[in-house]
Amino acid sequence: MKITRVTSHVLQYDLPEELGYSQQFYAKRSAHLVEVETDAGITGWGECFGPGNVALANKGIVEKVIQPMILGDDALDRDVIWHKVYNLLRDHGQKGMPLQALSGVDIALWDIAGKVAGLPLHKLIGGAHRRQVQVYGYGMMLKRESVDEHVARFRAEAAEIMDKGFVAAKMKSGLGPKEDVRLCEAVAKGVDGRGKFMVDANHCYTTSDAFYVGRALDDLGAYWFEEPVAPEDLDGYRELRAGLKVNISGGEAEFNRWGWRQILENRGLDIAQPEVCAMGGVSEYLRVLTLCHSHFTPVINHVWGSAIAVAVNLQLLAAMPPLPGGLNPWEPMLEFDTTDNKFRDALLVEPLHIQEEVYKNGGFVTIPDRPGLGVEPDRDFIAKYEVD
Repeated sequence: MKITRVTSHVLQYDLPEELGYSQQFYAKRSAHLVEVETDAGITGWGECFGPGNVALANKGIVEKVIQPMILGDDALDRDVIWHKVYNLLRDHGQKGMPLQALSGVDIALWDIAGKVAGLPLHKLIGGAHRRQVQVYGYGMMLKRESVDEHVARFRAEAAEIMDKGFVAAKMKSGLGPKEDVRLCEAVAKGVDGRGKFMVDANHCYTTSDAFYVGRALDDLGAYWFEEPVAPEDLDGYRELRAGLKVNISGGEAEFNRWGWRQILENRGLDIAQPEVCAMGGVSEYLRVLTLCHSHFTPVINHVWGSAIAVAVNLQLLAAMPPLPGGLNPWEPMLEFDTTDNKFRDALLVEPLHIQEEVYKNGGFVTIPDRPGLGVEPDRDFIAKYEVD
């Protein structure tokens, strides 16, 4: 079954309001889908992590660089294809955008394999350890407003997320250490003991500032402190983990097994957060998951993107072995962005309806059992939002 074409579909629309995190504000929602076609008439879909101009640049890598390498290859030889592409790109990008581009292609190849076998992705991996997964709501983004306005909005939004049935709520930080502590206090009040709350800093702090915020999180009982310092600062992660009670999480900005080996051997994470749409797709994700579990480090996948990203993560969470095992093992969660996202809510022929299911099922969503990723994009929808 030969690969006949690889196509990037970059989608974009204007958000109803500007949103921000510690690094930037953005006014457009983007998604980068990858379509792999075969001479058997079977098509697979994947997704590349990266917003806006990153998605447009990655379109060129997918179509102009990777596609010529794999045209005519057997679509079922996904591990052979992965290493072929990685080795040919090694001199030009062991991390970053080339790995993001490879991610979309690899996910699409796994989708094809599932469709050929007539099995969902989790069955190809080895089976479902769980039929449902709990979901946490991610929101409370930064805006161009005063600290007092942030505080009031964060408290209200945290309460709203819990009212919708999510098992936990995650906020952004990035206004400054003292101001961020106020935001954390507001979110803790909004959650009001009904579930966990987490803080995502997007690596905006120095180690000393991260300790300042982290000690407040210790007192507030936060569940995790995500990307508190730069991803390159492995010593800072280790120091924070040793000096704080709150779980230290991170890893979304790491792109391959060799980088993950360094992170894990450094012992700086309580919770690992690999991003399958950035790190080389399902093939590399599974290798990194094995590394994480061999270091007894729990994994909660980072999820950001369209319904394709949500679908592949549902499959991966189903197939994730319990750690460490037993009658009541530690369980992963699905990250769900609660802000405006048409590419999550309206992309598919048959939508996932995550929020509705979470509300009805006490914070859980069922794993799709259709072949491959278990979802199909609506081509008319893609045509409406696709940009060059």
